[in-house]
Amino acid sequence: MWGIVLAAGGGTRLRPLTDTLPKTLLPVDGDRTIFELAIANLRSIGITDVVVVTGHAAKLIEDATGPLEARYSITLHHVFNDRYADWNNAYSLWLARDAFADAALLVNGDTVHPPGVQERLLAARGDAPLLLALDDVKRLGDEEMKVRLTDGGTVERINKALEPRTVHGEYIGISLIEPDAAAPLADALRTTFERDPGLYYEDGYQQLADDGGEIRTTAIGQTRWVEVDNHDDLARAREIACLY
Repeated sequence: MWGIVLAAGGGTRLRPLTDTLPKTLLPVDGDRTIFELAIANLRSIGITDVVVVTGHAAKLIEDATGPLEARYSITLHHVFNDRYADWNNAYSLWLARDAFADAALLVNGDTVHPPGVQERLLAARGDAPLLLALDDVKRLGDEEMKVRLTDGGTVERINKALEPRTVHGEYIGISLIEPDAAAPLADALRTTFERDPGLYYEDGYQQLADDGGEIRTTAIGQTRWVEVDNHDDLARAREIACLY
């Protein structure tokens, strides 16, 4: 199994910290960055090869590679998204399609979470070709990537614009992609960014569901995690990262 970390975005809401620094390299626990936490989590479940999709300030992520590889006995493979400034992350995930063809654990490069999240996904392996980690406890607002399930438990809708009272939780940016999902997911992602390059990879998940693909979720329960989009999120990440 491969790891995939999406780390191409510019992190504009975290300026000036991200003027020259990729968001994933912001420190959250002493010198440990969001990126290092993601690598440590992947290594904790036995993953030794990780594809990192880079863009903004990619050279700095490349510079961090050697020390992280030595510290965690892991190999990082860089894929550069040359359209990171104008296109959204549906294209970034499509660029990593060779990795998820052999099963992959996908982690957003701005999500701070404990390793137990990956462990829950692996424990549910076999439930569906594509499994999404779902926070079914958090109170939701406008910004969260919301998920509505069918009566049978498959993903019916995934979108930020869904009405909170009609959904079952928030997708937290961590997925388990099985080989059976690889080709149809790659096709769905391509359809998505060709329709609108500004769309998210979660819109690709929606396309896959619309095409008849089976996507299910695994609830993470009471878990301390945060997606680091702004300065308040970063402060929260620095409160909780030391607890992992």
